[in-house]
Amino acid sequence: MDKATIDRIDAEIIRLLQKNAWMPNKQIAAAVRLAPSTCHERIKNLRRSGVIRGAHADVDLRAVGLSLEAFAFIKLAKYERGAIDRFMSDMESIPEVRRVFLLSGRHDVIVYLAVKDIDHLRNLGFDRITNQPMVVSIETSFVYDSRGRNELPIFSDGAQPMALKQPKAPPSQKKRTGPESVRSPANPPGRRQSTL
Repeated sequence: MDKATIDRIDAEIIRLLQKNAWMPNKQIAAAVRLAPSTCHERIKNLRRSGVIRGAHADVDLRAVGLSLEAFAFIKLAKYERGAIDRFMSDMESIPEVRRVFLLSGRHDVIVYLAVKDIDHLRNLGFDRITNQPMVVSIETSFVYDSRGRNELPIFSDGAQPMALKQPKAPPSQKKRTGPESVRSPANPPGRRQSTL
């Protein structure tokens, strides 16, 4: 579905489902002020068109024994489409791999992994990654902490993302005329790098 065909009601439905994919249809319909049957049909259309591709459980990794997350920064020997596609597919097939990124810059591929411990990570690197003929070098960084969100800003009718819209100030509130100070985000904690 083209983003231009997503109206404000579709955008609100998507926003609600991003927060809770198990929200009952009746509750969504009430929130967007539609009849349940109409709301259900809209959700079906969003799924059929590929806008909503699926729903996944947000699992606590530590609760299932995966207490260590890491990023593997990989440099490849050659940059050919077929070879890269095969390498990406090989990485994706590893159960401990949560995401694979092909990117520009110093490294060619970043692999995001969730493992039990450092021994698990080392064995995985030796058995499934460094033995690949495509791999020239690999650096690994452990994750100490992370923050994130599942809700994406949704554009409707070419407008600004709905999630970023700010409420209008009341008429009596004066507008600020002077420059505002901007705080830069705190630097993330130091990151230990190692080689597998």
